[in-house]
Amino acid sequence: MPDSFDLAWQAHQAGHFSEAEQGYRHILQREPRNGRAWFVLGNLLQAQERTGDALSCFQQATQWEPREADGPFHVGNAHLKLQQWPEAEAAYQKCLALRPGHLEALVNLGFVLGEQQKYVEAEACYRQALAIQHDVPEIHQNLGNALRDRGELEQALACYRYALQLRPDYSKAHVNLGVALIALGKSEAAVAHLKRGVELQPDFAEAFNSLGAALSVSRDFAAADAHYARAVELKPDYADAHWNRSLLWLLRGDFEHGWPAYEWRWRCSRTLPKPGYNEPVWDGSPLHGRTILLYGEQGLGDMLQFVRYAEIVKARGGRVIVQCQRSLLPMLALCPGIDQLVAQGETPPTFDVQAALMSLPLILGTRPETIPGRTPYLLADAALAEHWRWQLAPVREFRVGIAWQGNSRYPWDRHRSIDPRHFAPLARVPGVRLISLQKESAPGRQESPAADFGLVAGPAGADFECISFGGLLDRSAGPFMDTAAIIANLDLVVSVDTSIAHLAGALAAPTWLALNYSADWRWLLDREDSPWYPTLRLFRQRQLGDWSGVFRDMAARLERVVAETPRRPLLVEMEPAELAEHVRRLEAELPTADSRRAHRLRALLAQTAVMALE
Repeated sequence: MPDSFDLAWQAHQAGHFSEAEQGYRHILQREPRNGRAWFVLGNLLQAQERTGDALSCFQQATQWEPREADGPFHVGNAHLKLQQWPEAEAAYQKCLALRPGHLEALVNLGFVLGEQQKYVEAEACYRQALAIQHDVPEIHQNLGNALRDRGELEQALACYRYALQLRPDYSKAHVNLGVALIALGKSEAAVAHLKRGVELQPDFAEAFNSLGAALSVSRDFAAADAHYARAVELKPDYADAHWNRSLLWLLRGDFEHGWPAYEWRWRCSRTLPKPGYNEPVWDGSPLHGRTILLYGEQGLGDMLQFVRYAEIVKARGGRVIVQCQRSLLPMLALCPGIDQLVAQGETPPTFDVQAALMSLPLILGTRPETIPGRTPYLLADAALAEHWRWQLAPVREFRVGIAWQGNSRYPWDRHRSIDPRHFAPLARVPGVRLISLQKESAPGRQESPAADFGLVAGPAGADFECISFGGLLDRSAGPFMDTAAIIANLDLVVSVDTSIAHLAGALAAPTWLALNYSADWRWLLDREDSPWYPTLRLFRQRQLGDWSGVFRDMAARLERVVAETPRRPLLVEMEPAELAEHVRRLEAELPTADSRRAHRLRALLAQTAVMALE
């Protein structure tokens, strides 16, 4: 066993790792404060993929050599390898405090910031690194990733292209350029770059997965499936490829393969982690009085769609607790089959077995022909529905509720949400009145501000009118409560693929859904109906980005529907005593109303007087 640093180092360089390690540890027994020995021992262990042991050594080196920047740099690298992002961030920050121009620390810090979705800070690190050395293609590529992840796709494209100017055979830059092009809907160009990426690096599983995604957007499903399969062959535990393949199977109605593979979602970096409950996962057998916890995941629309299974689980003879987003507690309180609701993040009551709501189709063996499509399974609050019946009474036209904007943080949102001006053909149909179901404003997307019912405003930049409730929606009763009550008083809902569509479908409201060319798996392929929601009709793009054709088709059909629908009464039918009580309530509210509301109340009184004369 070498008993000097030089001999241990020679063994290290010769690849005699066991002998070198023994030598370094022998030295450290005598000199536990030898920062240099701790540091090289850490490098030796890191070369053997013993990252946890290496981290301990680097931490010791940093302790005994506190002013040496390489110590915290290697601590950061070990934390990065272990995917311990906050710890890695702190270590790199410490390194940069000691040596502000440490290029690799800046680049690695940018990466760990990006992994924590701190994209602005990540961008700043990469730009600082480029100010030090501008001709490093990896930095341009990483900057592109940060810009892409914060939605700055055009800027990201420029970064990837510059990286490829510096290194034309840079596989990762080709692949990430392809990913950004997919997000922009430029699938043909994306496929070209992704194919080049796999040519340059044929063992790059991530490239095959992204190529599969691009081909799926182009609806070349057989080729997409083959590339997902190749990604899994190269990297058997590659969760994203397994999950993408499951979405393709589900889209094609292959539930037998799709639901089992859908369980890979829990291991994907882009999904929420699985709750750490220790109770057994339910196997679908009779509950015999046991309590089951069903927990939601992903988005609001997913929760609204899959909460239908609570009633089926309840029929297995147990007590059902549902854990959901806090915002949905009021709405789901009216859902059958639920004995108790609890908000996500709160500790649920004691339970015996558990299941994720979106795992229930697997547990219960759901096939396309056995989808539990009975609606309604959600109900509007009766008092709120009555309130909005009065508020909407003056609108005698065919009432069409519209929603054009989903969650802007959703990666595919630019191809799901739309410019509200696309609704113009519907507004021009004689006898139609559009009513906005959008609640919050978004620059360039939403309607002009409207503080009260009765203000008629076109969406930003649109040349048509629609009624906007603005901030009145769901202000007091809770999210979706007023929206559901309004939907109960509409003739039709027209929406993009967002939670409003799921709400309307669960309420069994007549609903038309505008779907992009590469629609989500749950709408299956090329169908005009949905087995999940019998009252939905699907209108699909014929090519990616062609919303005009979708709304032309809707307008033509709407004309026929309106022509066949009798016009509603001027206000509502009521007995004289009920009419008098209505007038009394309006007059009582008038003295305390602000000017905008008072104007509306006087209009309602005037229309009530006309009805009384009739």
